Amino acid sequence: MFSPVLIGLVVFAIILGGALIGAFARRLVPERHLTDETKSLVSVSMAVVATISALVLGLLLSNANNSFNVVQGQVTALSAEILRLDQLLRRYGSDTKLAREKLREYAERKKEDLFPNNPAEVNLGNQSTYELLQQVEDLVLAINPTNARDQWWLAQAMTLASKIGDTRFLLAQQVGQGTPKAALVLLIFWLTILFGSFTLVAPSNMISSVTLTLCAIAIDGAIGMILELEHGFGGIVRVSPQPMNHVVAVLEAAAKNETAGGHT
Repeated sequence: MFSPVLIGLVVFAIILGGALIGAFARRLVPERHLTDETKSLVSVSMAVVATISALVLGLLLSNANNSFNVVQGQVTALSAEILRLDQLLRRYGSDTKLAREKLREYAERKKEDLFPNNPAEVNLGNQSTYELLQQVEDLVLAINPTNARDQWWLAQAMTLASKIGDTRFLLAQQVGQGTPKAALVLLIFWLTILFGSFTLVAPSNMISSVTLTLCAIAIDGAIGMILELEHGFGGIVRVSPQPMNHVVAVLEAAAKNETAGGHT
């Protein structure tokens, strides 16, 4: 899978290539085909293409941003559910000690899967990590509640564990499936012929070349941002790791406090 930065560079080259083709075509086309009426027709026609391109680009960017916000919300929800599950197990009593230790191990592993030191090692669907969550569920199910209160706590804990598992599958399924690639290809085609029309009807000089280059960079940045937002993890624009960092820090601090309390 190509990185958004590499795809952005390719898009930049394609769009500028369209401008170069237009400039080359201007030199070959006889002057009688470049009358004021013809230039006006080309300008009006390309104005329609430019309007459609701007609308589609804005829509794709908005959809990518919404997708990114959803993924960020799922990471936040995952962290909150882990913390809440740990609190429920802690309130139940000492019988849940093994389940809490396994939950802490799961949180640490999940953090490493989502936010590794090497962005290329992001693993949203790590089966071994999910098996740790299943072990938490098994340990909770192995506890025999002695009264209605304990039974309620364990039922709530199992519900939260199930939600954590659901969030894991949602994250693995949603990332990278936002914008149809055909829509991006069509958009790039529109932009290429648009830039070609610019250099076809306008004389080539330093001002026009710099302006078109800066415009291509701006458009390329927008397309790159769309791809980055859809990628979610491991790119330049990435989901914040702060919620999961907080979860691991809280669970580790609680474990240290309990260990210190047991030694006193």
